[in-house]
Amino acid sequence: MGYIILGVAFVLSLYFIFFYKKKVNVQPFPKEWEAYLSDLIFYKRLPATKKRLFKKRMMKFLAEVHVEGVEFKITDYDKVLVATAAVIPTLAFKDWYYPNLSSVLIYPDAFNNDFSFDKADKNRRILGVVGSGRLKNTMILSRKALHHGFENESDKLNTAIHEFVHLIDGVDGSVDGVPAQLLAQPNIVPWLKLIHETMEAINEDASDIRAYGGTSQEEFFAVVAEYFFSRPKLMKRKHPELYAMLELCFAQNPAKQPAK
Repeated sequence: MGYIILGVAFVLSLYFIFFYKKKVNVQPFPKEWEAYLSDLIFYKRLPATKKRLFKKRMMKFLAEVHVEGVEFKITDYDKVLVATAAVIPTLAFKDWYYPNLSSVLIYPDAFNNDFSFDKADKNRRILGVVGSGRLKNTMILSRKALHHGFENESDKLNTAIHEFVHLIDGVDGSVDGVPAQLLAQPNIVPWLKLIHETMEAINEDASDIRAYGGTSQEEFFAVVAEYFFSRPKLMKRKHPELYAMLELCFAQNPAKQPAK
């Protein structure tokens, strides 16, 4: 009986995570923002129908989550990039919202473990983090890293997407590299096997996936998600099995989306 109750509770929790609609006042997409999106490779890959959906989801995100700059005046471009990073990995999830996020703080640059970004501090190495404790439901991003993730198309890095993938991973109650989308499927065992095989290759310097992906399951998932959305064709060619699993996870196939 206890297992049945737990099972029902789990199903209900997933329902509220994926289908519950927050009542918010969603503003129309500003026409002047179109110029910002038109330069982003993620957006350019989308067909026209998906572009319209993408813009609606961006505005829904900005109505639900407060985005602000710390010690600088945030621009519309900054907001567009944050919303884009939030929507990219969740575009295929109908009625998605982030139940574990209420605000995004943008710092001018990298920061340290005490959230200080004093330029004289040589320990400023953190580019993004999902907060806990007093910063629960808060994400902090380096503005410099946020811009780099969308303006450099040659690498596999996108700090903002990385942090949003951590939030996706955590909606089932645990940030462990196994997102809820895979838990109810027969993919969890092969996914875990693939994680550890690939992490071993990373740690043996036998993979083009960056070293940080070899530190833990949760960082592996976030790192390969960056790769999947930033360089999808390259990942599909070099890591076809990993690409196929991420395609199932995010219900997207960015390598097939036409670039325009």
